[in-house]
Amino acid sequence: MRHCLALDLKDDPALIAEYEAYHRNIWPEVRAHLHAHGVTGMEIYRLGTRMVMLMETDDARYDAEAMAAATRNDPKIRAWEELMWKFQAPTPWTPNGEKWLEMSRIFEL
Repeated sequence: MRHCLALDLKDDPALIAEYEAYHRNIWPEVRAHLHAHGVTGMEIYRLGTRMVMLMETDDARYDAEAMAAATRNDPKIRAWEELMWKFQAPTPWTPNGEKWLEMSRIFEL
């Protein structure tokens, strides 16, 4: 299944460059965590400070709630998420305490 999520970055060119550098070489534990929870592919695109993530998942193994719980219980993944929050900012529509927000598809060809 394909998921499309959105998140913003802080409007600081140096922070954006650092964020992109981290994503050119994500931690191996992060890659393993994603694969372990049924994420089979992921791409992140940026326009200014807005980011869009396309995430492909294996429906038989992907469970967003289980993945979120595993993130909270894994110190290395929590450390990555806390580090990323240095660069990230919620969209105007993101509820408090959340990050990536699932987008609604409004058209398909």
